[in-house]
Amino acid sequence: MKVLLLKDPKDKDSGPDPYVKELALHGLEATLIPVLSFEFISLESLFEKLSHPECYGGLVFTSPRALEAIKICLKENSKSEAWSKSLKQSWSTKPVYVVGKATASLVEEIGLIPQGEKSGNAEKLAEFICSSKYQNL
Repeated sequence: MKVLLLKDPKDKDSGPDPYVKELALHGLEATLIPVLSFEFISLESLFEKLSHPECYGGLVFTSPRALEAIKICLKENSKSEAWSKSLKQSWSTKPVYVVGKATASLVEEIGLIPQGEKSGNAEKLAEFICSSKYQNL
């Protein structure tokens, strides 16, 4: 039997898509069709806000796409240098919350320490944030 999955394929570097793999184990042939297109439109504004960690109590990342935006911002040499020299250190003193393990690993790639990765959804992450000692967000 064939199954139509309306989602983007998983990143090629991370192996086969888990849905395709699992369905194949049960004798099902899955076809992936991306249904959304996406464009980052506020990268300069994002970096401007990242440049002023003193104005914020922490960060909350609700998806890997948010980290993709950060990485794009940091690709420019001057911005990458600013991140490495001072911004990363300033942000590392604040809580960085994430909703899942995939997002947590991307946060670690930019040099920050994630919290809440086992929450799994927004509601549980919000509960985690509210119950943590960091209530100054």
